[in-house]
Amino acid sequence: MMQQNYETQSEKYEFISGQHGGYYRHDFIDHAYLYNLYFPPEEVFTSFKDKIHDLVLNYPIAQDALDDLIGDLIDQPAERIVVGNGAAELIKIISGHISNKLIVPVPSFNEYVNAAPIGKVVEFPLEFPSFQLDVDKFAAEAIKVKADVAVVVTPNNPTSILVPKSDLISLAQKLADHDCMLIIDESFIDFAHDQDKATLEHELERYPNIAIIKSMSKAYGICGIRIGYLLTANLAFAESVRKGVHIWNINGFAEEFLRILPDYRQEFVESCKQVRIDRYNMYKSLCAIPGMTVYKPDANFIFCRLPDHAQSGPEITRKLFIEHNMYIKNCQDKTLPDSDRYVRIASRTEAENCKLVEALVDVIDSNKVEVF
Repeated sequence: MMQQNYETQSEKYEFISGQHGGYYRHDFIDHAYLYNLYFPPEEVFTSFKDKIHDLVLNYPIAQDALDDLIGDLIDQPAERIVVGNGAAELIKIISGHISNKLIVPVPSFNEYVNAAPIGKVVEFPLEFPSFQLDVDKFAAEAIKVKADVAVVVTPNNPTSILVPKSDLISLAQKLADHDCMLIIDESFIDFAHDQDKATLEHELERYPNIAIIKSMSKAYGICGIRIGYLLTANLAFAESVRKGVHIWNINGFAEEFLRILPDYRQEFVESCKQVRIDRYNMYKSLCAIPGMTVYKPDANFIFCRLPDHAQSGPEITRKLFIEHNMYIKNCQDKTLPDSDRYVRIASRTEAENCKLVEALVDVIDSNKVEVF
């Protein structure tokens, strides 16, 4: 393995903060990236090992067969599904090639904006400081700017706040007469309480202007395999997205994972339950930090506003890494007021979460900013 050219923890931080993955190579605790640490079970890796020659030496199946595999998993017709090399591939197609004018509430997952051509996207501010989505105002703005694609991430990233299902249905109805597709990103829905009641997967027949995007990396803990999918009853929209993907857009390991995943349904349910337990305990611990504003989470991460007496998000993030070898996400690059006061913290194991909170208290208290 190539050794990176950093000699100090500070240099290591500068290198890591410019990367978008590969963290496991650098020996630190990652509270930045968002994935399920309790899935997949070891048996999945054993299956990969047993079949590694076939998986490496042969072409994987093509799009139509991949649609069938996802369809069997989520009990949906294959023609409603488009499988992507992670959700990012599908976002790039929708934001960058299909949409003429896209609107998205912010702060949110930056890729929806980043993938869109300049002048083709409208950022709609969430209510401040609650970060709730006012669907009436959002719909009115979407209609005003003549958006043909509206995006809602729920639970949202970075706020970890769920948009109520009834609000999403109301939004879809308001947009239906204005030729506007509503893209609902449910990548973190499996970590929400009563996720079966929160998802719109089973409402699609009634709302043809809804499409769901889901990254499987988050809930299934498979960031390196890269699988995401789009689901919609609007077959014309599905076909327009499908035309943008390559015939072999995911590899043999991803195919094998989809083939064996139905055998581990219960293990997956239990893993998400454990994530919710750890997240809630971490939430309570963070709430105990004086001056910290902690937003109640619906995903596997927690959104916080740092105390006024603390240094900025970027400074706290840097000190936490240098002094404790832990990495969190500061929200300076997000579109929100006082963005440098906010951080996003991924939940890991109970023990790791406790150590993170202790370290966070240490770096906050050791560098108080005088308030006059």
